[in-house]
Parts: sequence; C-alpha cells; structure tokens
Amino acid sequence: MLQTHEISPEVIEKEKLYQEMGLTDEEYQSVKKILGRQPNYTETGIFSVMWSEHCSYKTSKPLLRKFPTEGPQVIQGPGEGAGIIDIGDDQGIVFKIESHNHPSAVEPYQGAATGVGGIIRDIFSMGARPIASLNSLRFGPLTSGRVKYLFEEVVHGISGYGNCVGVPTVGGEVQFDACYEGNPLVNAMAVGLIDRKDIQQGVAKGLGNTVLYVGSKTGRDGIHGATFASEDLTEDSENRRSNVQVGDPFMEKLLIEACLEAIHCDALVGMQDMGAAGLTSSASEMASKAGMGMEMNMNLIPQREANMTAYEMMLSESQERMLLVVEKGREQEIVDIFKKYSLEAVAVGKVTDDKQFRLIHHGEVVCDIPVDSLAEDAPVYYKPSKVPAYYEAFQQMKTYQPDVEDVAETFKQLLQQPTIASKEYVYDQYDSMVQANTVVSPGSDAAVIRIRDYDKAIAITTDCNSRYIYLDPETGGKIAVAEAARNIYASGAKPLAITDGLNFGNPDKPENFWQMEKSVEGMSAACLALDTPVISGNVSLYNESQGQAIFPTPIVGMVGLHAKTKDITTSHFKAAGDVILMIGEAKPEFAGSELQNILEHEYFGHAPSIDLDLERKRGDALLKAIQVGLVKSAHDVSEGGFSVAIAESLFNQPTLGATVDLSGDVNTVLFSETQSRYVISVDPADVAEVEALIEDATVIGHVTENGVLRVTVNKEAVITEPVQALETLWKGAIPCLLKSKA
Repeated sequence: MLQTHEISPEVIEKEKLYQEMGLTDEEYQSVKKILGRQPNYTETGIFSVMWSEHCSYKTSKPLLRKFPTEGPQVIQGPGEGAGIIDIGDDQGIVFKIESHNHPSAVEPYQGAATGVGGIIRDIFSMGARPIASLNSLRFGPLTSGRVKYLFEEVVHGISGYGNCVGVPTVGGEVQFDACYEGNPLVNAMAVGLIDRKDIQQGVAKGLGNTVLYVGSKTGRDGIHGATFASEDLTEDSENRRSNVQVGDPFMEKLLIEACLEAIHCDALVGMQDMGAAGLTSSASEMASKAGMGMEMNMNLIPQREANMTAYEMMLSESQERMLLVVEKGREQEIVDIFKKYSLEAVAVGKVTDDKQFRLIHHGEVVCDIPVDSLAEDAPVYYKPSKVPAYYEAFQQMKTYQPDVEDVAETFKQLLQQPTIASKEYVYDQYDSMVQANTVVSPGSDAAVIRIRDYDKAIAITTDCNSRYIYLDPETGGKIAVAEAARNIYASGAKPLAITDGLNFGNPDKPENFWQMEKSVEGMSAACLALDTPVISGNVSLYNESQGQAIFPTPIVGMVGLHAKTKDITTSHFKAAGDVILMIGEAKPEFAGSELQNILEHEYFGHAPSIDLDLERKRGDALLKAIQVGLVKSAHDVSEGGFSVAIAESLFNQPTLGATVDLSGDVNTVLFSETQSRYVISVDPADVAEVEALIEDATVIGHVTENGVLRVTVNKEAVITEPVQALETLWKGAIPCLLKSKA
C-alpha cells in the first residue's frame, strides 16, 4: 500500500481521491485554480478540512448573517474562539456552545468527553478562566439497549471529563424523541470570566515571531474529524472510531493554568486552541486574521506515534493542544511557564509576511498554500429551499384537541415522561460545586454562578423545544430564544446574549434547508425583541441516519446578569401560606406538546403561538418585581403545561403542598403549553403590589403545609395527590427505564 506522501497529485485527480476527503469535483477544480497546479496529498487534505461545513460554514454562512450580533453589552461577537459580554467592573463573560454529535454517536464516552474539553479550550484561549459548563442532549426513546448505552456513556463522558478538569457542570437539558434514535445530539457549552485587559485574540502578528506548540503530543486520533462531522451518519460510521479524539482532563487542567499565566507575559502575541481540523485550522486562521503568513517545520511537531506524515499531523484532532505566537527572542519566558506545569512548549515555526501557509517536512516543502484561501475563501453555497409538504398539511389542520379520559392519571403519566422527568440521574454524576461559586445548581430554571468579590452573579441556561420547530420552524425558533430568556428572567437576572448550536439534517435536501432558514429567521426576531444578540455559536449539519433527519434543533445557550445577589430566585415554593399567582393565560395549544406525544405518539398541527412584545413585557415586569423583593419563587411553564410546573415547584420541599383553583377547559388549564407564562409565589402582604406591577398576574391558590397537591377546575377536584408520591414517580422514571430490559 502506498504511503500518503507517495500518492501523486495526478493519481489524486485521476482516481478522485479528493472526494473521499470531502471535496466535490467543483471544489477540487477551485483548489487547482487557486494553486495554479494540482494539490499534493497533504494540501488536498488541508483544503478538505478547512472547506468542510464544520470549519467553513459554507452552507450556513448566508443564514448566519441574519443574526443580530451587536449591542452595548457585546465586547466580542462571532469570529473568535468565543464571544464576550460586558458585566460591568471591567469584567466580561466569555461563552460558547459547540456540538460533538457524530463522535458521540460512534464513541459516546470519548465523543462527549472531548466535546467538553474542546469547548473549555475555546474559553481559556480567549484569556478567560472557565467557571461553568452546561450541556444540551438529545436521544431516542429509552426503550432500546442501544439508546440506553448511548445515554449512559455520554453522561459518563461529560462527568468523567468535567469532574476531573475542575470546571463545575451546573446545568443543561435532556430531551428524548424518536427522531434522535440513530443520531443523538451532544452540545457542550462553557462559560468563563475575564478582566477586559486580559482578552486574547487568535492572531499571528509580527514578522519573524515564533510559533509555539504547547500541550499534548500529536497522535493519529481524530484525523478528518471535521470532515466526519460534515456528512450523514451511516452503518459504516461505526468503523469511524479513529475519527474520534481521546481526552485527558488532567492535562487540560494543567493547560488552563499555564495558559492563564502566560497571558500575563507581554511576550505572548496570540493564542488559539487546536479544535476542529487541529493544527491546520489554528495555524491558518491565526495567520489569516493577522494578514500574515506562517511557515512550520513538521519535524519539530511533538509526536506521540512513529513515522507520522505531514498529512496526519496537520489533520489530527488530538486533544489538549494550543498554538501560541510569541515575540521572537522571548520564547524562553513562555517555555518556562509551561515547564512549571510539566507541559511541552516547542518552537515549530515562524510568522512570515508573504501570506503563504508553508509546511516543511524532512527538508521538503509539502504544503504551500495562500493562507486566505483556507480561512476566508471557502466556497459559499446558497442552497435551494422548499416548503415541506408536511408543514403545509399541518397548516391546513384544525386545532388539535386532546381526548383525556382520566386527568389525574394523565398528569402522573406526564411526570414520568423522560423529557419531563427528573434529570437527577444525569446531574448527580456531575460535580456542580467545584470552585465554590455555584449558588443555584442543576434543578432550577437556570444555574447561577456568583462573581467572587462582587455583589453580582450570572444566570446560565440551555434550551430548545425541537418539536415546535419541526411543526413551524419560524415560530419554534422564536420560542427557543424566548424560553431560554424565561429561564433567565425566572432566576432574577436580565437576559444579555446567546450562543447557538444549530443542529440540522442534510442541507442538500431543500426541505431541510428551509427548516434552517426559517429557524434562523425566528431566532433572529426573538433576539432583536429580547435584546439578546448572538455572540458565538456552532453549526452541525448532516444529522441524519438511514435517510431520516433529526427534528431541527437549534440549541440556545443564554447568559443573564443578576445586578445584585439578593435578586437570585429559584423555582421552588418557600413557605406555607404564600400566595401562588399565574402570569399569563392558557389557550388550547397542544400541538407539539408532551400530552400529544402521550396520546398520539407523534406531533402534528399548529405550533403554539408567541407574541414577542408580550414575552418581553412579562419578563421585564417579573424581573422588576423580583428586584424590588416581592417574589419568593418563580418558574416558567413549559413541557407538560401548568400541571407539571406546579408540581415541579413543590418537589424537593418535603412538607409543602398547594391548593389551586382554576376555571376553564380542564385540559387547557392543566396541560396546554401556551407560551410566555410563569408560576410565582409571594408573601400574602405583597399580592396587591405584585398585581400592580405585573398586569397579567392572577391569584390561583396558596402553598400549604399538608404535603398534598390539590387542584380544582370549575370548583371540581381533578387532582388530589400526595406530593411525595408524585415526586417518587418523577424522580424514578429515568432510572426505572434504564434498568428495564429493552
């Protein structure tokens, strides 16, 4: 068998080997035109990863331009390793979300673990200390052995890496639907704290400056990982385990500390992590952003395995590696910092002024490419878009009305649905308290992290109901952002900005591209209405298996600011005698609901409507009431409707119960998933003031001390259940499914 460096450019073209790497015929011809010759094997591989969807966003760029990305709170928008928002006191919050879907489908433990490691590197490459991790996960129903295995191993991978690296995993969400059976989604979000003076950029400036490679040695793991993430999953994907990286959280912990010390040395010019496409993307992007070129000697790259080719080294996605540019002559200052942490820092190249990306191996030039052609000149595709037939059919349907025979039993069934049930099984495996700044850990609407030495905190959440987006992508896109904002408002914080993880099917199918297009338009409208610009994100396409796409799933990661720590609010009722109020009124909206899932085992009809002005108005009014000290608990109404929201407000409060009196259609008031609603509790003395501040707030009941949830509708008791029994069902659902034999 020929070694890659022995395969001639002529053979690559004649046998179309470039197609196996991910380049189309047209793209290969473009490469030839750029170079004025046929590319060799290494150059072909480099173009293929840099022009992959995962690195270049060649399909999604036209859509991403629709997002609002600016605002007075934005310090750094899209374009760097992560975005940054201003939280006052010359401090910023750095955050980003990324997907690791394909690797997690074939090697769930390492796929999830390296997803966590990679997103944390994005944070500290900006000069920020990572202070929190979150995740957003999607799986098929927990009824097959394969799905149970994927679920358990992904959770173990997240906890195994996160717990060891010393960054608290403080929140997230997990949902289950049949569309994810063959293609699970694993989205990891990380958040960091930075002083504005310490902000770093991934740039290779300064002619003659030295390029330093730091961290783990390069191996053969993860080669072509970016290309792997840019194609559909097939039965052959099981054989692609070599495309999945292997993580070392202990090495990453050392790397965090060394890099955060290095940023205080003024010899450091730029820093970037080696993420997707490894050394290729970090080196070429740093040079291109600075308007410079770069030359590297591949013989100097620290290697974990013998006889690695330049192609393998450049495309490897081995973990825990960073690329630094340092002032010429001052390399030792940085080397000494890394040596303190037992880490290698090796000079492997230099910054040039010819705008070429040049690699030398065994004395030969094995790559000579205009650097902008990699980072800036990837093709951009405007894909055809077509309204799916299913959507048109749904729009013609009458409003879906559920037929519920036994309200109390249906309510108990809802609490046991895996998407609604307690995720304690998941978050009990995560260390949410390391660093000792976690004020609200998993289990409330948003996680809360205090900013040490200041009277302020940040609220963080991830959210997306993909069922609504499947029914109506534009409306569903609005709801995804609005629901995240609701979580932030309910925690007592002001929403500031979002990061997005756009998970979709194959964009070459016009119906899938239409879903993307409309989702982005809906999200953009909500971001504008709620003043939450998009500051970072990730696109993951080709999420399909056996020709079936996942539901469109654009995950929203949102950060908000508590101006005072006294504003921090949780979702649980606090004391017997407190008055319960409902903000907003339910309408008969059941399409895409958990109730429809139980009754019909599918989703159809019209997604719930949303009024973004009303959403903002209610959120701002609730926040004002919290800030003046009137609200004791707040919880948004989401999956399962009011019945689930009231039950969740009682869980983990051993002696508390509630008595609630409602009127209207029983199914609507209990199970509708109408948007822009909250359940809050207040002191009896404050009711009038709260009603004056929040015009849509209505008294519906009070907290009791008898440990029973009693709900009457039109004066008739429909639910009378011990809270403890309900909580047992809710908490036991997922462990019970995992133990049952498929």
